[in-house]
Amino acid sequence: MRNMYLSAPLPFVGQKRMFAKEFIKVLDRFPDSTVFVDLFGGSGLLSHITKRVRPDAVVVYNDFDNYRQRLDNIPNTNQLLADLRRITAELPRKKRITGEARERILARIEKEEKEHGYVDYITLSSSLLFSMKYVLNLDNMRKETFYNTIHRTDYSDAKDYLEGLTIVSEDYKEVFKRYKDVPGVVFLVDPPYLSTEVGTYKMYWHLADYLNVLHVLKEHSFVYFTSNKSSILELCSWIGDNPSIGNPFKDCVKVEFNACVNYSSCYTDIMLCKQGKKRCFGFGCLILKSVNRMCIYNRSPVIRPSKRNIRLFIISFLI
Repeated sequence: MRNMYLSAPLPFVGQKRMFAKEFIKVLDRFPDSTVFVDLFGGSGLLSHITKRVRPDAVVVYNDFDNYRQRLDNIPNTNQLLADLRRITAELPRKKRITGEARERILARIEKEEKEHGYVDYITLSSSLLFSMKYVLNLDNMRKETFYNTIHRTDYSDAKDYLEGLTIVSEDYKEVFKRYKDVPGVVFLVDPPYLSTEVGTYKMYWHLADYLNVLHVLKEHSFVYFTSNKSSILELCSWIGDNPSIGNPFKDCVKVEFNACVNYSSCYTDIMLCKQGKKRCFGFGCLILKSVNRMCIYNRSPVIRPSKRNIRLFIISFLI
């Protein structure tokens, strides 16, 4: 059996590793030869898992953020990080890097950029900057405080990570237009979260852009992700002004998971499930373990298994 990743091989803000096991369960509910279209492909994790679980399916990965370039650059990234580990070998872990060591690190990054024309600053940020801080170029890197949290081992080359996928790199609206009339198509919809950090995405995300994504949900099967940090009141107001769409999440079964970005920042991720006019998990109970807690699905429309931070994971099956 081919290797299946349950988290992206390189750091990526917003990858859905917390939902991987639940997402796998959802995929089996769709019929054979379904076409899955990952409109906001991000790290490719959803597309990767979908193809591994459903090898019969066509899986379209919209790599708008060019994650492929980062994957192709893994050997150079590993060498760069190995050099940085040597520079910081005598420094205490998780402490600030200052003085000569900091200057040597910056010089090594600058050399990498000159010799190879590319540096994976997102992966580099995860090794040098405070939790969840990312920069995209050397000038911004110079402005940041460095910490000795450099990744201790090489990243996997992940050569088979995107195997079998149909890969495009376009605005999601163009991809949607191309596949919206395909019979039985399922859209995987994970847009940048409203009112949350989107600094690593190659787009400027306006409120209207976020709301317009909801057009994808109308009359299509979908798996949708969002966060309780999004401006839900604005969302509901917009839905009220667009009655033809209504509330696609009405009567969904809801599951919540809690997660923390760091010691001071937590939020709630949510999964909603809908199957036409029927509720998902409409009979009996489904017991699952997640984040070292026991959760029980039953007829209740709201399940609250824990207290930490989460993303909205919405599933709709249309019959």
